[in-house]
Amino acid sequence: MQGNVEIRKLGARDLPLLLALPEGLFDNAIDPVQAQAFLADPMNLLFMAYADDMGVGMASATLLRHPDKAPQLFINEVATRAEYRGRGIGKALCRRVIMTARSLGCKSVWLGTEAENTEGRALYRSLGGTETENLVIFEWADMK
Repeated sequence: MQGNVEIRKLGARDLPLLLALPEGLFDNAIDPVQAQAFLADPMNLLFMAYADDMGVGMASATLLRHPDKAPQLFINEVATRAEYRGRGIGKALCRRVIMTARSLGCKSVWLGTEAENTEGRALYRSLGGTETENLVIFEWADMK
């Protein structure tokens, strides 16, 4: 990874760090209620990459438990600010997530991404991930 980048795992007391982030790293503005609930839930993980005293990358994940198999880790999202891409930050964040999954006893880590996300797909392949063919995803959106 190029430059001085620090990766931190955020916890329940770190809501002010999220609220202080300039927009552009997450898809939407941080919702304080949802962010606090996410950070307080021990099944959720949030890693932030900091450079130049600013949050420049993030990876969030959720531990999934099943009654009939070992835990898995689902990577919700990985993002790096545009001006910091190409420095290995996304790769370092993903490695940290995968390492944490191993320490939690997970036997697999998985994520989904859009077909047109060529940068992301190249990143995940470079980390040894295998693309799954013929996967169909169903979504129930805008539930009220």
